[in-house]
Amino acid sequence: AAGGLLALGIGRGERVCIYLDSSPEYLITYFALWRIGAVAVPTNRVYRENEVLYAVRDAGAAAVITDVEGAALVGRIRDRAPTLRHVVAVGGDAAGAIPWVDLLRAEPCRRAAHCRFDDLCQIQYTSGTTGKPKGAMLTHGNWIAAMDAERDVLRITPDDIYLGIYPMGHVGISWGVATLRAGGTYVVMERFDLDRYLDLAHEHRATIVAGMPPVIHSLLQTPPGTEAALATARAMISGGGPLTPGVWKPFHERFKIPVVNAYGLSETVVVGTGTAIRPEHYATADEFRSVGTPVGFSEVKIVDANDPDRELEAGEDGEIALRGPGVALGYWQMPEETAATFLPEGWFLTGDVGHLDADGMLYITDRKKDMIVMSGWKVYPTEVEDVLVQHPAVRDAAVFGCTDEHRGEVPVAVVVPAGEGVAAEDILAFAREHLAGYKVPRRIIFTAEIPRVNGWKLLRKRLREEYCTASGA
Repeated sequence: AAGGLLALGIGRGERVCIYLDSSPEYLITYFALWRIGAVAVPTNRVYRENEVLYAVRDAGAAAVITDVEGAALVGRIRDRAPTLRHVVAVGGDAAGAIPWVDLLRAEPCRRAAHCRFDDLCQIQYTSGTTGKPKGAMLTHGNWIAAMDAERDVLRITPDDIYLGIYPMGHVGISWGVATLRAGGTYVVMERFDLDRYLDLAHEHRATIVAGMPPVIHSLLQTPPGTEAALATARAMISGGGPLTPGVWKPFHERFKIPVVNAYGLSETVVVGTGTAIRPEHYATADEFRSVGTPVGFSEVKIVDANDPDRELEAGEDGEIALRGPGVALGYWQMPEETAATFLPEGWFLTGDVGHLDADGMLYITDRKKDMIVMSGWKVYPTEVEDVLVQHPAVRDAAVFGCTDEHRGEVPVAVVVPAGEGVAAEDILAFAREHLAGYKVPRRIIFTAEIPRVNGWKLLRKRLREEYCTASGA
C-alpha cells in the first residue's frame, strides 16, 4: 500500500484523508502513510459532505482513501477542494476513483522514510468543540510515546487478544496499535453492537476488552450468565467520559474484571501523555472515582483556570494541565489557539476541571467549557448526571446549560427513561434529595436517545442548540 501511494506521487509531508469504516484497510492506510513520511488525516465514516469537505480543505489533502459510496460523496466536493489529486476506493470500482487493489499491485516500499520524533504524521480533528474543528498535529514521537505508555498500562504481551470498539478515526485506535506493537492480536468491531461484542469476546477469548461508560452500563443490564462471554478478560479499558461509581462498582463486583479508567485527549494520543488507574491502585485509592496517576513520562498539575501560571494545591479544583512526550505540536494552521492552549514550557491546558488528592491521584470534575454558571453558582453537569442515573427509572441522562435572562444560565436535563410512566417530578424530587438546590435541573426533557459521537461521546452543544431555544429555559 505504501508503494502504491508513492506511485501516485504522494510525497513526504503531504496529507491524505482516510474516510472509511473501521477496517483492515483503515489501519493499513495509517501504517502506509507513516511509512512514506506522509500525514494521515483520519475522519469518521459517518461524516456528512460539509464535514468531509472541511477536513480535506483545511488539511490541504492530496488524496482521500474511502469506499465506493464515500467516493461518490468525495466526487461531489472535488471541485471545491483544489489540493485533491486522487481518490482511492476500497471494495469495488467507482467513477473517478482508483481501485484500492491497484495500490497493492505497485512495487513495494522496501524501506521506510527517515522520520524524526517531531516529524508530523497525523492531523487529528477534535470533536465537540465550539466553532471550527481544530486539527491536533501529532508526531511520530507522540505515537511512540502512546504505544509505550499503553503497553505499560495494560501490560500487553504477545499472548493478549484485544477487542477494540473505538472508531479508527479516533485516537482510541491507539490501544489496538499498542497491542499490535506488543505482538498481540487486535479484533476489530466495525460498529458497536452489544450482542456482537459479547459474541466476539467469547469466540476469540479476548483478554483485554475496550469499554466506555455506556458500554459498561449496558453490560450491567444484561441477564445473569452474560459473565461467561467475558470470562477470559483480565482488563477492561474505559475512557471518553466519566465513569460513575454507581456504574463502575457494581460492574466490578459482578464481572470481576478490573477497569483501567484512562484519561487523555486527542491532543495527547490518549495516555501518550495522560493518567490511568490500574488494578494495583484498588487497594489504596477510591478506585471508583479517580482516573489515576500519570502514565509513563507524563506529568500533571492543576492550575487556576483564569491564570495558568498559578498552580493550585492538592484538593483544589482547577484546570488540568498535562506535559509529556505524547503532547501534540499544536493546532494545524491555528497559531492563536495553539498559543492559548500549548504553553511555552510544554504544558497543555486540557480544558478539563479537576483536582489532585494528597497521593497525587487525579479526579475529574468536568469540562471547563461545559460548566454552568447560575447566579454566580458553578454547576458541573457530570455531577448532576451522576445523581440522575442512580434513579431506577433513568437509563441515561445529560445535563447542559441554557441561557436565562435573570440567572445567566440554568441547568436543564435530557433523560432517557428506563420504562413507561416515569414522571419528571419524581426525578426532580430525587435530585433535590441528593443535590444542593442550585444544582437541580430546572427542566426535565424526556427523549428516546441522547446524541453521542459513535454512541459514547456526549454532544452537549447539540443539546443546547436543540432544546434551549425551544424550551425557553
